[in-house]
Amino acid sequence: MKALVFEAPEKPTIVDMGMPEMSPNEVLVHTKAVGICHSDYELLAGRYIIPISYPVTPGHEWSGEIVEVGRNVTGFKKGDRVVGECVVRTPERLHHFGFSMSGADREFFAVNPEWLHKLPDAVDDKKAALIEPFTCGFYAVLRSGGTNASETVVVSGGGTIGLVSAAAAIGMGARVIVVDPLASRREVAKRLGADVAIDPADGGAAEKIRELTGGHGADLAIEASGHDASLAAAFDYAREEGRMSMVGINIGRKVPVVIGQIQMKNLTVRGCIGSPGVWPAAIRFLERTGIDLSPIQTHDYALTDAVDAFSFGQDPTRSIKITLLNG
Repeated sequence: MKALVFEAPEKPTIVDMGMPEMSPNEVLVHTKAVGICHSDYELLAGRYIIPISYPVTPGHEWSGEIVEVGRNVTGFKKGDRVVGECVVRTPERLHHFGFSMSGADREFFAVNPEWLHKLPDAVDDKKAALIEPFTCGFYAVLRSGGTNASETVVVSGGGTIGLVSAAAAIGMGARVIVVDPLASRREVAKRLGADVAIDPADGGAAEKIRELTGGHGADLAIEASGHDASLAAAFDYAREEGRMSMVGINIGRKVPVVIGQIQMKNLTVRGCIGSPGVWPAAIRFLERTGIDLSPIQTHDYALTDAVDAFSFGQDPTRSIKITLLNG
């Protein structure tokens, strides 16, 4: 079978390898779709938020179909369409699927069924590859108390995590404002249902947000990019006694921020990563709200063309979410 392997930092390659061996406690999954995440580029560059080693197969935003079931497995059967969690526990340690252990960028893989969730019929394979990032955005909103139709939520950063965070808040009924310098991302935000999309390039985003909120600011501000300018500005977007959810990842950098705003505004600030404990609820939420996340998926490549896909995605201005498809 074909697989994408990061043999070493900055050395991606498509290789032929044997079919995976499956234990009696595992299921064999045929990969259908895998999203390329910004974190995959961190892995490719040789860095990540937990220890990593090479060679490794990436791929943690995936959907697939079970083609074989181990004799000790219950609750799943051949033909079940599934997605899987990224942060998983083995008897030895906590792992990040597709980082500290090989992931889904291969035609078939064996996996512990305890990490899996069945897909609703209404969610097709390609859209299902967005469930993993959606759970992160869903968790970012819930961790800061959730939201509702009485509130304004500002999302700073219109990449995948910012857009799925916006979608979660939209599904909960909030008025949503997305801030991003790229017109293409602002357009997708509007297609998802955001009320307003603001270009921060002129430095007036915070003032515009106050104008749109009667001088107050956001009830909930979500920092979703991890970029220095966004991290610094996000504190300006929140109202007094507002809430902040910090989901954008910033690895190893120091950012100048007017940190006193936490006290001056009496802000509640929450950091979050991943999506612990919310997968079943997030999948039900997507099914029942009918939110269509597909505008985020801007480009498709065959799994066997994954090296070209990663090269294309190096420039974040050209795409939002690249999806690798496997027959």
